[in-house]
Amino acid sequence: MKKLLLGSVLAAASFTSTATIVEMNTSQGVIEINLFDQQTPKTVENFLSYVQDDSYNETVIHRSVSNFVIQGGGFTFSDSLDAITTKPTVINEPVFSNVKGTIAMAKLSGDANSATSQWFFNITDNSAALDTQNGGFTVFGQITAASQSTLDKIAALVHCGETPVVDITAEQCSSNDVTISSANLVTIQSVTVMDDDPNSSAGLTVTANTLIDADTSTDSGSSSGGGLIWLLGAFLLALPRVKRAK
Repeated sequence: MKKLLLGSVLAAASFTSTATIVEMNTSQGVIEINLFDQQTPKTVENFLSYVQDDSYNETVIHRSVSNFVIQGGGFTFSDSLDAITTKPTVINEPVFSNVKGTIAMAKLSGDANSATSQWFFNITDNSAALDTQNGGFTVFGQITAASQSTLDKIAALVHCGETPVVDITAEQCSSNDVTISSANLVTIQSVTVMDDDPNSSAGLTVTANTLIDADTSTDSGSSSGGGLIWLLGAFLLALPRVKRAK
Protein backbone atom coordinates (compact mmCIF):
# COMPACT_ATOMS: atom_id res chain seq x y z
CA MET A 1 0.00 0.00 0.00
CA LYS A 2 2.83 2.39 0.89
CA LYS A 3 4.48 1.68 -2.44
CA LEU A 4 1.22 2.39 -4.26
CA LEU A 5 0.75 5.67 -2.41
CA LEU A 6 4.33 6.71 -3.10
CA GLY A 7 3.91 5.83 -6.75
CA SER A 8 0.77 7.97 -6.94
CA VAL A 9 2.53 10.93 -5.36
CA LEU A 10 5.49 10.66 -7.72
CA ALA A 11 3.19 10.34 -10.71
CA ALA A 12 1.27 13.43 -9.66
CA ALA A 13 4.50 15.38 -9.16
CA SER A 14 5.73 14.39 -12.60
CA PHE A 15 2.39 15.25 -14.17
CA THR A 16 2.27 18.78 -12.83
CA SER A 17 5.91 19.57 -13.47
CA THR A 18 6.19 18.41 -17.09
CA ALA A 19 2.75 19.28 -18.45
CA THR A 20 2.78 20.81 -21.89
CA ILE A 21 -0.87 21.23 -22.89
CA VAL A 22 -3.42 22.95 -20.66
CA GLU A 23 -7.08 23.71 -21.24
CA MET A 24 -8.43 27.03 -20.00
CA ASN A 25 -12.21 26.88 -19.65
CA THR A 26 -13.74 30.34 -19.76
CA SER A 27 -17.31 31.61 -19.73
CA GLN A 28 -16.80 32.49 -23.41
CA GLY A 29 -15.30 29.19 -24.54
CA VAL A 30 -12.22 26.99 -24.29
CA ILE A 31 -8.62 28.05 -24.88
CA GLU A 32 -6.09 25.24 -25.34
CA ILE A 33 -2.48 26.22 -24.79
CA ASN A 34 0.74 24.41 -25.70
CA LEU A 35 3.38 25.30 -23.11
CA PHE A 36 7.04 25.65 -24.02
CA ASP A 37 8.36 23.85 -20.96
CA GLN A 38 11.63 22.87 -22.61
CA GLN A 39 12.50 26.36 -23.79
CA THR A 40 11.01 28.52 -21.00
CA PRO A 41 11.17 26.12 -18.03
CA LYS A 42 11.06 28.62 -15.17
CA THR A 43 8.08 30.48 -16.59
CA VAL A 44 6.13 27.30 -17.31
CA GLU A 45 6.92 25.96 -13.84
CA ASN A 46 5.63 29.21 -12.36
CA PHE A 47 2.44 29.14 -14.46
CA LEU A 48 1.76 25.50 -13.60
CA SER A 49 2.22 26.19 -9.89
CA TYR A 50 -0.81 28.52 -10.08
CA VAL A 51 -2.70 25.90 -12.11
CA GLN A 52 -1.86 23.18 -9.60
CA ASP A 53 -3.30 25.05 -6.61
CA ASP A 54 -6.37 26.28 -8.56
CA SER A 55 -5.34 29.93 -8.20
CA TYR A 56 -6.66 30.78 -11.67
CA ASN A 57 -10.07 29.22 -11.07
CA GLU A 58 -12.85 31.86 -10.97
CA THR A 59 -10.49 34.67 -11.91
CA VAL A 60 -11.60 37.22 -14.50
CA ILE A 61 -10.30 38.69 -17.72
CA HIS A 62 -9.77 42.23 -16.49
CA ARG A 63 -8.23 43.75 -19.60
CA SER A 64 -8.80 43.53 -23.34
CA VAL A 65 -7.33 46.04 -25.79
CA SER A 66 -8.30 45.94 -29.45
CA ASN A 67 -5.49 44.69 -31.69
CA PHE A 68 -3.19 44.29 -28.71
CA VAL A 69 -3.76 41.90 -25.79
CA ILE A 70 -6.26 40.05 -23.60
CA GLN A 71 -5.03 39.85 -20.03
CA GLY A 72 -5.94 37.85 -16.92
CA GLY A 73 -4.54 35.82 -14.06
CA GLY A 74 -4.66 38.53 -11.41
CA PHE A 75 -8.11 39.01 -9.91
CA THR A 76 -11.33 37.43 -8.78
CA PHE A 77 -14.49 39.51 -8.44
CA SER A 78 -17.11 39.44 -5.68
CA ASP A 79 -18.45 42.89 -4.84
CA SER A 80 -15.09 44.32 -5.83
CA LEU A 81 -11.89 43.35 -7.61
CA ASP A 82 -9.83 41.05 -5.38
CA ALA A 83 -6.16 40.32 -6.14
CA ILE A 84 -5.15 36.67 -5.93
CA THR A 85 -2.23 35.60 -3.75
CA THR A 86 0.96 35.70 -5.78
CA LYS A 87 4.13 33.65 -5.54
CA PRO A 88 7.74 34.86 -5.85
CA THR A 89 8.67 36.53 -9.11
CA VAL A 90 10.07 34.48 -11.98
CA ILE A 91 13.18 35.17 -14.04
CA ASN A 92 12.60 36.55 -17.53
CA GLU A 93 13.02 34.10 -20.44
CA PRO A 94 12.54 36.10 -23.68
CA VAL A 95 13.18 33.21 -26.09
CA PHE A 96 10.14 33.49 -28.36
CA SER A 97 8.47 36.39 -30.14
CA ASN A 98 5.20 38.04 -29.08
CA VAL A 99 3.36 37.13 -32.26
CA LYS A 100 -0.38 36.54 -32.60
CA GLY A 101 -1.69 33.52 -30.72
CA THR A 102 1.01 33.38 -28.06
CA ILE A 103 0.67 33.74 -24.28
CA ALA A 104 3.23 35.77 -22.31
CA MET A 105 3.80 36.98 -18.78
CA ALA A 106 2.81 40.48 -17.65
CA LYS A 107 5.24 42.33 -15.39
CA LEU A 108 6.06 45.64 -13.78
CA SER A 109 7.44 48.45 -15.90
CA GLY A 110 11.20 48.80 -15.55
CA ASP A 111 11.71 45.37 -13.96
CA ALA A 112 12.35 42.52 -16.41
CA ASN A 113 12.18 39.86 -13.70
CA SER A 114 8.96 40.94 -11.98
CA ALA A 115 6.38 38.53 -13.47
CA THR A 116 4.18 36.67 -10.98
CA SER A 117 0.67 35.39 -11.79
CA GLN A 118 -0.57 37.59 -14.61
CA TRP A 119 -0.37 36.68 -18.28
CA PHE A 120 -1.72 37.99 -21.56
CA PHE A 121 -2.62 36.62 -24.98
CA ASN A 122 -1.18 38.45 -27.95
CA ILE A 123 -4.17 38.96 -30.25
CA THR A 124 -2.01 40.52 -32.97
CA ASP A 125 1.68 40.57 -33.81
CA ASN A 126 3.16 42.61 -30.95
CA SER A 127 6.76 41.61 -31.61
CA ALA A 128 7.96 45.09 -32.55
CA ALA A 129 6.69 46.53 -29.26
CA LEU A 130 7.08 43.70 -26.76
CA ASP A 131 10.08 41.59 -27.84
CA THR A 132 12.57 44.21 -26.63
CA GLN A 133 10.61 46.32 -24.17
CA ASN A 134 11.51 45.89 -20.50
CA GLY A 135 13.92 43.08 -21.33
CA GLY A 136 11.37 41.45 -23.63
CA PHE A 137 8.09 39.86 -22.51
CA THR A 138 8.41 36.11 -21.98
CA VAL A 139 6.28 34.06 -24.38
CA PHE A 140 5.77 30.66 -22.76
CA GLY A 141 3.04 29.07 -24.85
CA GLN A 142 0.90 29.13 -27.97
CA ILE A 143 -2.81 28.55 -28.41
CA THR A 144 -4.25 26.03 -30.83
CA ALA A 145 -5.91 27.30 -34.01
CA ALA A 146 -9.33 26.24 -32.74
CA SER A 147 -8.89 28.42 -29.65
CA GLN A 148 -8.63 31.65 -31.64
CA SER A 149 -12.42 31.88 -31.87
CA THR A 150 -12.67 32.18 -28.07
CA LEU A 151 -10.21 35.08 -28.01
CA ASP A 152 -12.08 36.69 -30.90
CA LYS A 153 -15.33 36.33 -28.96
CA ILE A 154 -13.85 38.03 -25.89
CA ALA A 155 -12.35 40.82 -27.98
CA ALA A 156 -15.72 41.46 -29.64
CA LEU A 157 -17.58 42.03 -26.35
CA VAL A 158 -18.69 45.44 -25.14
CA HIS A 159 -15.92 46.98 -23.04
CA CYS A 160 -16.27 49.16 -19.97
CA GLY A 161 -12.97 50.95 -20.24
CA GLU A 162 -10.61 48.10 -21.11
CA THR A 163 -12.70 45.43 -19.38
CA PRO A 164 -14.84 43.09 -21.52
CA VAL A 165 -18.37 42.71 -20.15
CA VAL A 166 -21.43 40.59 -20.85
CA ASP A 167 -25.07 41.79 -20.91
CA ILE A 168 -24.08 45.41 -20.45
CA THR A 169 -24.32 47.97 -23.25
CA ALA A 170 -21.78 50.61 -24.14
CA GLU A 171 -24.27 53.24 -23.00
CA GLN A 172 -24.66 51.52 -19.63
CA CYS A 173 -20.88 51.49 -19.20
CA SER A 174 -21.01 55.29 -19.21
CA SER A 175 -23.79 55.40 -16.63
CA ASN A 176 -23.49 55.69 -12.87
CA ASP A 177 -26.57 53.53 -12.37
CA VAL A 178 -25.27 50.24 -13.75
CA THR A 179 -24.89 47.28 -11.42
CA ILE A 180 -22.03 44.90 -12.21
CA SER A 181 -21.61 41.38 -10.88
CA SER A 182 -19.25 38.50 -11.61
CA ALA A 183 -21.82 37.28 -14.15
CA ASN A 184 -21.05 40.35 -16.26
CA LEU A 185 -17.35 39.55 -16.48
CA VAL A 186 -15.44 36.96 -18.50
CA THR A 187 -14.58 34.27 -15.98
CA ILE A 188 -11.88 31.63 -16.13
CA GLN A 189 -13.72 28.71 -14.61
CA SER A 190 -10.78 26.30 -14.53
CA VAL A 191 -7.37 25.57 -15.99
CA THR A 192 -6.63 21.87 -16.44
CA VAL A 193 -3.56 19.91 -17.50
CA MET A 194 -4.48 17.83 -20.55
CA ASP A 195 -1.15 16.36 -21.70
CA ASP A 196 2.00 15.76 -19.70
CA ASP A 197 4.31 15.10 -22.66
CA PRO A 198 7.07 17.72 -22.39
CA ASN A 199 7.82 17.32 -26.10
CA SER A 200 4.31 17.88 -27.41
CA SER A 201 5.21 21.41 -28.51
CA ALA A 202 8.06 20.17 -30.70
CA GLY A 203 5.96 20.18 -33.86
CA LEU A 204 4.64 23.71 -33.44
CA THR A 205 5.66 26.54 -35.72
CA VAL A 206 7.20 29.10 -33.38
CA THR A 207 8.93 32.43 -33.93
CA ALA A 208 12.17 33.15 -32.12
CA ASN A 209 12.73 36.51 -30.48
CA THR A 210 15.58 37.83 -32.61
CA LEU A 211 14.98 41.47 -31.72
CA ILE A 212 16.08 41.23 -28.09
CA ASP A 213 19.72 40.53 -29.00
CA ALA A 214 19.84 43.46 -31.38
CA ASP A 215 18.19 45.97 -29.04
CA THR A 216 20.47 48.60 -27.55
CA SER A 217 17.81 51.02 -26.33
CA THR A 218 17.04 51.83 -22.71
CA ASP A 219 13.49 50.96 -21.70
CA SER A 220 11.66 53.90 -20.20
CA GLY A 221 8.51 51.94 -19.42
CA SER A 222 6.43 54.69 -20.94
CA SER A 223 5.10 53.04 -24.10
CA SER A 224 1.79 51.28 -24.53
CA GLY A 225 2.98 47.79 -23.71
CA GLY A 226 5.93 48.52 -21.47
CA GLY A 227 4.39 47.80 -18.09
CA LEU A 228 1.47 45.49 -18.65
CA ILE A 229 0.83 45.21 -14.94
CA TRP A 230 0.56 48.97 -14.33
CA LEU A 231 -2.13 49.01 -17.00
CA LEU A 232 -4.32 46.97 -14.68
CA GLY A 233 -5.28 50.35 -13.31
CA ALA A 234 -7.52 50.79 -16.35
CA PHE A 235 -9.98 48.34 -14.83
CA LEU A 236 -9.72 49.85 -11.38
CA LEU A 237 -10.42 53.30 -12.78
CA ALA A 238 -13.47 52.06 -14.70
CA LEU A 239 -15.13 50.42 -11.72
CA PRO A 240 -16.04 53.55 -9.71
CA ARG A 241 -18.40 54.53 -12.53
CA VAL A 242 -20.35 51.30 -12.03
CA LYS A 243 -22.46 50.21 -9.10
CA ARG A 244 -21.25 46.87 -7.80
CA ALA A 245 -23.74 44.14 -7.04
CA LYS A 246 -23.91 43.36 -3.35
